[in-house]
Amino acid sequence: MTGVPDGGRIAMSRRERDALAVMRGVSNGERTQAEAARLLERSVRQVRRPKRELKSKGDRALVHGLRGRPSNHRHEPAARRRVLAAYRSRYRDFGPALAGEKRAGEGLAVGAETPRRWPSAAGLWERRRRRDPRRSRRPRRRCFGELVQMGASVHGWLGGRGEALVLVTRIDDATGRVLAKSYRGGTVEARLGLLGEWLRAHGRPRAVYTDRRSTFGPQDRGRAAAGPGARTQFGRAPAELDVGLIRARSPQAKGRVGRSFGTAQGRWVKELRPAKAKTCEEANAVLASVAPAHDRRLGKAPERPTGGRRRLGPGHRPEAIPSVRAERVAGNDYVARLANRHCRLLPPVYPGERGGRVVLEERLDGTPAIRFGRRHLPFRELTAGTPAGPREPTPAAAAPAGTTEPTSDARPADRPAKNHPWRKSYK
Repeated sequence: MTGVPDGGRIAMSRRERDALAVMRGVSNGERTQAEAARLLERSVRQVRRPKRELKSKGDRALVHGLRGRPSNHRHEPAARRRVLAAYRSRYRDFGPALAGEKRAGEGLAVGAETPRRWPSAAGLWERRRRRDPRRSRRPRRRCFGELVQMGASVHGWLGGRGEALVLVTRIDDATGRVLAKSYRGGTVEARLGLLGEWLRAHGRPRAVYTDRRSTFGPQDRGRAAAGPGARTQFGRAPAELDVGLIRARSPQAKGRVGRSFGTAQGRWVKELRPAKAKTCEEANAVLASVAPAHDRRLGKAPERPTGGRRRLGPGHRPEAIPSVRAERVAGNDYVARLANRHCRLLPPVYPGERGGRVVLEERLDGTPAIRFGRRHLPFRELTAGTPAGPREPTPAAAAPAGTTEPTSDARPADRPAKNHPWRKSYK
């Protein structure tokens, strides 16, 4: 190119080369200023200045004046050194986004792309190449509560400082809102406990998306049970709530909750580290404080604000639905037994109660409850080895449910009374 004062060539973009050709036509008299203004989408007055400068500066007249010079909005070198020093000392294994959030709290806030460029240029962070997705992701549901995905992740959440924990998570498909809690094991009680937390916080969802573990569906030697009414302890709870239970057939089907575990392992482990959490209770306290900020930053607005979740009905009891249940027969002495616990039913008596089937609920707080039909019955728990004895007409108000009856000196249940007709017949 000609007209460059320093005699060198100027690297131009395609747009700048087109503008240079138009302005050369104006200088040579091949085009008018009005035609150049129309081609460049500028006014006639804006064409006059580069026409004058083109004669004195040459091609450089159409190049930005800061080409090859530092930006006027650049950060100070001292600020860059402080950010990189903080990255080396405290955020070495942090990603750029999480490290930028932490530095903002320390007064070292920078732009959006700067936290990526500076550590990358200094060799402190390397971008991971993502493989091309082989499957198209399922679109999100339209409203909050329409579909909730559930999963558990076994990971070193405490970094070896304390006990091993399992993170159980429920994530809304439409918004990405997360409800997570740490447990000492991935048991059915842990999943039922998180279900109760979701019911109290957000009501009933339309459907729950889980995997195909035996916790969610009955299996016989690794295969699904064929019985139409067969349900597990967890599968019974959605049926009572009129909530659909969808069991995924591949890990990709539950990709949203699976990707949330990757985010949690990258972020929440580093949140638990400065808090020095060592127990499950301490970990849950930290998660409760960071979860709202997590939802605000990574959550999505639903396409429709309402229409997904539903309130609990009058017959739904949040403390009773997430419980482990077993069906037993109440004996003639009105005693039902479950796992070495003997519970005697108290008045009032309902038709069919004696010798009928009752449901014993082992609630998550450890307290038992007994239900006959739709009624929860008052009962008295007998201590181990204490005979039931004859059923006393004790009113229900005098013996609240869940109390323990003291040991009495009554005769054993298998020994006849002194005035029993059997004793008279065989004397």
